[in-house]
Amino acid sequence: MSDRPRTFNVLNILMKFHAFPGDSMNKFCLVEALVPVGAGAPPNHHAGETEAFYVLDGQIGFMVEGEEILAGPGDYVAIPDGAVHAFQAVGDGPARILILNAPGHMHETFFTGIGTELLDGQTTLPEPAAPDIPMVMAKAQESGMTMVVPA
Repeated sequence: MSDRPRTFNVLNILMKFHAFPGDSMNKFCLVEALVPVGAGAPPNHHAGETEAFYVLDGQIGFMVEGEEILAGPGDYVAIPDGAVHAFQAVGDGPARILILNAPGHMHETFFTGIGTELLDGQTTLPEPAAPDIPMVMAKAQESGMTMVVPA
């Protein structure tokens, strides 16, 4: 495994990279995320990068191609290649999820590009802050991801 920062604040979500693509022979990226209620990922889509979620704790509301899915502990949600999707933690407390991206280069670039490095081993949520939307949009475009802006 590489000796580089692995814990980031990404859109007020505590993300810990268990595996970067470079750690997995460029096959996947595995991230554990602690998601405060109300936080999540805005609607987006990307081709050529498979994504799946496994809920460890709490509840996550997903939107996949317009379908609403409420997922709790033990639920697995796969995102079809290129599908518009979003998620948000809901309920009484933060949710904890595993995010699998394959091959993961796009998500590594995007998450680490918009994230703020935290101390490895940090397990508490970062202080909430307003995201820099123009920077997030630019990094998404740069990494090959399309954010879906509401009409």
